[in-house]
Amino acid sequence: MKIRRIGAPIAVAAVAAMLITGCTTTGETPEAQTGGTITVAEVNELTAFTSSTSTSNLDMNGKFIGYTRSSFFYLDDKLNIIPDESFGTVEKTSDDPLTVKYTLAKTATWSDGTPVTADDLLLAWAIQSGFFNDSTIDADGNVTSGTTYFDYAGDTSGLGLADRPVVGDDNTSITLTYSEPYADWQLINPIDAPAHVVADHAGVSLADLSDAFLNAPRGDAAAPAEANATIKAAADFWNTGFDATSLPSDKSLYLSSAAFVLDAWVPKESITLVLNPEYKGDLKPKVDKIVVRFIGDAQAQVTALKNGEVDIINPQASADTINSLEALSDVTTLTGDQFSYDHLDLTFNTGVFANAPDIREAFLKVVPRQQILDAIVTPQNPEATLDNSQLFFPGTDGYNATVKVNGSDAFNDVDIEGAKALLNGRTPEVRVLYNTKNPNRVASFQALQVSAEQAGFKIVDAGAENWGSLLGSGTYDASIFGWISSGVGVAGVPQIFGSKGGGNYNGYANSKVDELANQLQVTLDKAEQDKIQVEIDTLLWQDFYGVPLFVAPGVMAHSNNVTGVVYYPGQAGVGWNFWEWAKK
Repeated sequence: MKIRRIGAPIAVAAVAAMLITGCTTTGETPEAQTGGTITVAEVNELTAFTSSTSTSNLDMNGKFIGYTRSSFFYLDDKLNIIPDESFGTVEKTSDDPLTVKYTLAKTATWSDGTPVTADDLLLAWAIQSGFFNDSTIDADGNVTSGTTYFDYAGDTSGLGLADRPVVGDDNTSITLTYSEPYADWQLINPIDAPAHVVADHAGVSLADLSDAFLNAPRGDAAAPAEANATIKAAADFWNTGFDATSLPSDKSLYLSSAAFVLDAWVPKESITLVLNPEYKGDLKPKVDKIVVRFIGDAQAQVTALKNGEVDIINPQASADTINSLEALSDVTTLTGDQFSYDHLDLTFNTGVFANAPDIREAFLKVVPRQQILDAIVTPQNPEATLDNSQLFFPGTDGYNATVKVNGSDAFNDVDIEGAKALLNGRTPEVRVLYNTKNPNRVASFQALQVSAEQAGFKIVDAGAENWGSLLGSGTYDASIFGWISSGVGVAGVPQIFGSKGGGNYNGYANSKVDELANQLQVTLDKAEQDKIQVEIDTLLWQDFYGVPLFVAPGVMAHSNNVTGVVYYPGQAGVGWNFWEWAKK
């Protein structure tokens, strides 16, 4: 569910099962050389040249952005913030008020030769801050007055605390001044699409677009104004203009500011990335080309690695997959925790669960969470336990504290009789959305269907291969999918659970949760952050929001003819350090 702004989770089209650690290594290790091609297998296909909109917020889109877009920083495998000063610098110039300056390096360039400038930073700020939005949204998610400009998948409340940027340094910097302390200020990365491309496709000049960003009034939902035509035109293009199912003839739609640029796309099969001749940064690759093949089946990925068709794989984890990998020679298998979990969410603004807490509670009572865990996770990790928090991962600070008070234990075991009592003879029809191409999601749905129908629910199979594009569409009552987080920051809380969050696909709205989520954004103390999140977690369980199904472990593997591959638990996936990859 997924967003590339660090701190926000991403919707993933395929995640695996639970916690596995360790690695195995076999074979000789000759010296690495530069040049050549590395082929990577990924589960999901590219659907857009962005991952920032509500419909493009998928893991593979985010990984594509990782290969082709530079940032002010990245997170390493230990979740440390690593600056990339060859793209730009970030400087906090004041604590009171919080003031942060972003300055682009002279080496920051788009692949068409256009320098990256403050115009690009202004566009990203406008997208991520929601500064110009003045819309009022009803319980069904419809805009009843005013305008929502950019369909941003992340949360805008954090960056929305900042005033309009001040542009400086000959149009190479912006400075943000916040009205309050902001917990995740270090994780703001104000870069998105190339502004000159957005302006051109919107039919406006870049100068007029930046002028609108610098002068149009802040949006006020209490007094909505006529939509700003220039900003609206840019937003209308940005919202859908980077969606794709094949390689467009218009190369401006997939410009790169990083070391690789898209060169070819065979739909349903692969994309090819080649060196970007305009890249002048420090994260220079050791290979000439990266091919990403789309192979959804885990065993097919293993076979492709065995046959030398691919060099690196990132399949959905399972005991069978890991056993198959460990049987291979000249292959290194990397396993570990993932900041990812599968969950069942109920829809609040339409359908059978709207304004029906008793039906929601009855439904949660029939979710066979332990059965699903035992079928999918336990074969890999016999010590796996239920995930009983919507906000904390097991083993992290706050998890034990929240499970003691959040009420999750009421749904540890299936309670058919309790559900029947709540239904009192009713037989609600529930449409369940899930990814029909993901074996774990199929297994979860089938187990849920059998259990729920014992209590009187009528379960409608609303599974679809294009499930991601259906999120928030109102065509289902419950959804099974996965979130993957960066593992840092708290921006994911208002993004998913806030009533206006860009990742709130189920219409959930609780004014107390909104209040606490906003408070969380300006709370700097980690212990206080945990206390606020425990409160939110408890309210989610009281509202029968849904249930976590299992935390996903991960597995990556590579041929011993490749060096530099390091296990990664977060959104960026196996390609997080692609510039370190080399062929032997």
